[in-house]
Amino acid sequence: MIDYGMDGKVALVTGAAGGIGRAAALAFARSGASVLVCDVSEAGGRETVALIEAAGQGKAAFQHSDVSKAEDVKAMVAAAVDTFGRLDFAFNNAGVNSITANEYDDDVWARSIGVNLTGVMMCMREESEAMLKTGGGAIVNTASMNGVVGNPAQPAYTAGKHGVVGLTRHGALRWAAAGIRVNAVCPGVIDTAMTEQATANPRARAMIESMTPMGRMGQPEEIAEAVVWLCSDAASFITGVPLLIDGGATAI
Repeated sequence: MIDYGMDGKVALVTGAAGGIGRAAALAFARSGASVLVCDVSEAGGRETVALIEAAGQGKAAFQHSDVSKAEDVKAMVAAAVDTFGRLDFAFNNAGVNSITANEYDDDVWARSIGVNLTGVMMCMREESEAMLKTGGGAIVNTASMNGVVGNPAQPAYTAGKHGVVGLTRHGALRWAAAGIRVNAVCPGVIDTAMTEQATANPRARAMIESMTPMGRMGQPEEIAEAVVWLCSDAASFITGVPLLIDGGATAI
């Protein structure tokens, strides 16, 4: 794991109670950043904080946040500034699947778009305001390989993740001159709790793995390392990029 020298910097991570978000929070802390761990799950979020503190590699605090609620997003960003004094990096990772028997159910659509797309927009809106006050920063959004290719099974998820890629490009252009870089990571199938429903059956897992040229699912840490790199000075000339991290799945 690379230490990107983020001492004195502050990172905010949504969806940080587990999976990719937890791995990213730990990776930011390893590089010296203070981390605001945000999630709807208090138990999982506080466990992430405890893991950071136990490693002794950074400061962390928990903030309950439902990113589909504007008041929660405002409070989340304010908490980062109040607790740690500033905001330098944001990883907008919170998301939900929309796998359902009725793919076009109104409630499923509203929830999926509300979290996966509108939530990212509201996070970017508030985070950018905080970053502008200190001269810039870096934002990374979680899209998906389904944000650049189609998926016949999840219309809401696919539409939302395509929207995240569009928002990312918009933000990159809007804030480039102000010193805020905005990128997205587009994971393939990653071995997390979110994918358990699809991979619990060994045959289904084997089929999914066979669809990836590298022959396996990705690990949360592999996405987290890319996120921290995109926020670091090592990626200082990169903005507006939807970075595919999918084991070659979309190269076919």
